[in-house]
Order: sequence, then C-alpha cells, then structure tokens
Amino acid sequence: MKILSYNPGHDGAFAYLEDGRLVFSVEAEKGSRYRHSPLIVPDVFDALAELQEVPDVICRGGWWPGDSPQSQRMASGYFGSDCNQLVVGRKRLLGRTVDFFSSSHERSHLLGAFGMSTLPMGTPCYALLWEGVIGAFYEIDAELNVVKIGNVMSEPGHRYAMLYAFADPTFDKGSSEYSRLSDAGKLMALASFSKRSQPLAEEEQIISFRLQDCQHLKPQQCEALKGLRHYNVGLDDQEFRNFAGIFSDRLFDRFHRFAKVNLKRDMPLLIAGGCGLNCDWNTKWVESGLFSEVFVPPVANDSGSAIGTAIDAQFHFTGDPKVTWNVYSGLNFVADEIVDPTQFDEWEPNTATVAEMLASDLIIGWANGRYEIGPRSLGNRSILAAPFAASTRERLNVIKQREQFRPIAPVCLEEDACKWFGCNRPSPFMLYTHRASTDALAAVTHVNGTARLQTVSSLTNRPLFELLTAFKSLTGYGVLCNTSLNFNSKGFINSTSDLSAYTLQHHLDGFVVEGRIYMLKSSLGYQTYLGDKKRRLAMR
Repeated sequence: MKILSYNPGHDGAFAYLEDGRLVFSVEAEKGSRYRHSPLIVPDVFDALAELQEVPDVICRGGWWPGDSPQSQRMASGYFGSDCNQLVVGRKRLLGRTVDFFSSSHERSHLLGAFGMSTLPMGTPCYALLWEGVIGAFYEIDAELNVVKIGNVMSEPGHRYAMLYAFADPTFDKGSSEYSRLSDAGKLMALASFSKRSQPLAEEEQIISFRLQDCQHLKPQQCEALKGLRHYNVGLDDQEFRNFAGIFSDRLFDRFHRFAKVNLKRDMPLLIAGGCGLNCDWNTKWVESGLFSEVFVPPVANDSGSAIGTAIDAQFHFTGDPKVTWNVYSGLNFVADEIVDPTQFDEWEPNTATVAEMLASDLIIGWANGRYEIGPRSLGNRSILAAPFAASTRERLNVIKQREQFRPIAPVCLEEDACKWFGCNRPSPFMLYTHRASTDALAAVTHVNGTARLQTVSSLTNRPLFELLTAFKSLTGYGVLCNTSLNFNSKGFINSTSDLSAYTLQHHLDGFVVEGRIYMLKSSLGYQTYLGDKKRRLAMR
C-alpha cells in the first residue's frame, strides 16, 4: 500500500509510506526556509517529484478546524486520541480514485511514536504527549486502542518557553499569543547553569502562576508578575539562570508525580510532542526506573505529524502500524552552482584530508546524502569541528549567530561512547544527555558537565563513521563537534549555492559536499593549514 500524507500547518511536511517503509519525509522548513514553516506550493512539487506512481491513500493531518463546514468534514481537528474522530472517504487524484484519510493531530503523535518504535505490534505501553498545547499520559493496549489516562497540564511547552521571554527585555510582554518557539531550546541550555535547587519566596509565586491550572496562558497575563524578581532582568543574570533550572525541574516533577501515582504497570514509555526534544527530561525519564524502556522518535515535534498520520492510515487500512524507517529520509542535496567559485580551492575527495583539516582546528560544513528528518542535525547537514577547545565552541556560536550560553553537541563513534560519555547503548538521534568523563572535550561539554550525545556506527552513517575513524587515528578521539548547518532561524541548508554563500557570509573555513572538498581561500585558518602542510612536506 502506498500512502502520501501531509501536515499543512506548523512544521509542515509531506511523508510517503510504501508497503510499510518510510520512503521520504519532505519538511517545509528545510532548504533554508524559516523554521516551523507551513507547507506551500513548491513543497507539493518536491513531494510529487519523489513519487513513482499515484498513491493508494492521501492523508491530511489534523489541525485547528477551519471555518467552513466542508473543511470540518474533510479533516480531523487537533484533539482526539481514539479512532472516533477519523475522517475516511474517496478523492480523485491524477485521474484515479484514491482513498482519503484524516485523523487528529493528537493521534498523529501517538501513532507515529508507536509505529516508529522498536515495540512489536501487540506490546502494551504507556505514552506521554507533551508539547505546546497538550500535556497528557495515555495507555495503549495490545490492539492499539488508545485511552487517555489523564491530562497533567495544558500547554507545557508554551509555559516552559515563556519563562525565557519573562527575563528577556526584548520580548513584547503585551502579546496575546506566544510565537518565539526557539525559546524552549534556549531555556534548556540556560537551565544547566543553575547552581541552586530551592526557589526563593518570590520565585514560588512565579512558579505557581505559570503552572496554574488553566487552559490557555497568554504572555500578556504574565504582566501581573512584572513587579517580581527576574522580570526583564536579562539572560546573563545568574539568579535567573538558577531559577531556570528550578522551574525546569518543577515542571518535570509535575509529570513525574502523576506517572508515579497513576501508571501502575511496568511497561515501555513512548514520548511524543515537542517537549520530547528536551534531552534533560528524556534522560530523567530513563533514569526514573518507572518504565521497562523509553522510546523517543527523532521527529517528536510536529515535523513528525505527517508520518504519524500516514502510520495511522496504514493501521486503519491494513491493521499494521509498524514501519521501517531511516532518519536520513529527507530530500537529496541539490548540487547547483557555487557562489563565486574563484573564492574557493577545490581538493580531491579524501576523508583523511578532511580529518587532518579538522584536527588543525578548521571548521567545515558537511553535506552528504539526504537530509535528516526532524530538527536535529545528525551528520548529513552539519558543521563539524574539533571537540577540544572551549574557544571552538565560542567561534561556532559566532558562526551560528546565537547566544554564547548555547552548547555544542558531540558526535562520537558508538564504540567510544562509553569511554568518553558513559553511554553504553546506541544514541543515534541526539535525544539524551550523558556526562563527559574527561576535561579534554571542552568544546562539546556543557557548563554542567553533560553533553547531548549522538553516536555513529558504520551502519547508521558510513561517511561520518569513516571521518570520525580517520580523526581518531590522528588525535586519539573519535569525537567531533556537530551543530546544524543552517542560516539563523531557518532550516537545514540543502544546496551548494546556499552552502557556499553561508561559508562566505559566516566565515567557515570550507565545506564538503558528497566528499568533494572546497576551502575558502581567504580563511586565515586554511592559509595557516597550508603553510604548516608545506613545512611538513619540506622536512621529509
């Protein structure tokens, strides 16, 4: 069965399943579009270009219902975890009559997490869906019936992100809706700077207000707190950073207490929703001991909603929700023209050469194969650098045009993950934190000694595995800095023209596309590397 699914709204995407396999997921924000973009017409053509024939089923993900009766009949809404909200019918597409399917946004997260997990069909489990709007636990039985156990808190993601805005004097506190979705990731970084665990009296007031039982907390309501500590204090204030960690723990504890009281059986836990990208919270769930195992998909946020709806459709029509998938299922890199090729030296493809350049402290863009699905760069659209010096992290944050308190993640050979990060299992999607066991990896170690680790093997990403292996032979460490290759506030770069422009504008030392090496002639680091290489050759 061939299923084409689309999520038209926030984090818009197309996904295509063929006989239980994810063939592609085209995300609207990729290709240097703005983060969280909805689908537009060019995305339709990108998806259609990947198809070999007309699909059997067209799916539309659930979203906020439109005003017209027709839109409400032809698509499910945002809420609903069971199958009662399914919309099933028939449509004409390219001269053929195909099945049409729609289920709720809520259900897309739950079915997507189960279908992508390693749990066999028939495995009972719990699910936690926490995101900008929903914060609830569910039980999924052997027949994949979904029962909501209880709503823990509405809008956990919005409440979390709004604390960052509370201290940021640049945020318009009078706004009626919260739109700065990147603030959640920034607060996660700041929370690690916390040096105390107990809140002050004024902070308890802020916690009580922000975690109050209400359906929709608006930024303008937080003006009631402007006389309290931390309001517009700035993000460098250590007392606010202390409170960021306290608030993060308190929000997590609300869900943890609910789980301890209401989840009685020792079963696996699926985590879905944008809060599933919080590595600290994911690690706490693993360490809680409440669940036999924990699974978080790399598309836990709305970028996976189209995949989830396609999985739900597959389950509806075939009775099987399970899919095989690869995280590198985006579009292929577009090898168009280099912007001003006179600015670059081209080298013969050679992994050992790239490793040598990285070991010489050059910072290099790295593009290979199809882009990663989900928001985390996992080695196909990455900026890579040596992991040793704190100054490298500082330079990377300048290149990325982001705050210096933001950490840089390590990518590590799977075989070395236990040695350097105490990680004794594969962690291929950068969804958990691990504690660094050495001071040598300062560029990828956050202020609290942890790192958002991605592990790589020869099976998960062969080109990156070979590069890490070559780097290890030079330095003794199969570890590199890995941060996403993107313009600020935009999705991954996916063309040579954008990548070469980025290199010129943001002062990378060079870039590598499918093994081909292009180095920026004006880079002082690159010129130093050439001089050192020339001297070494002369000494032989």
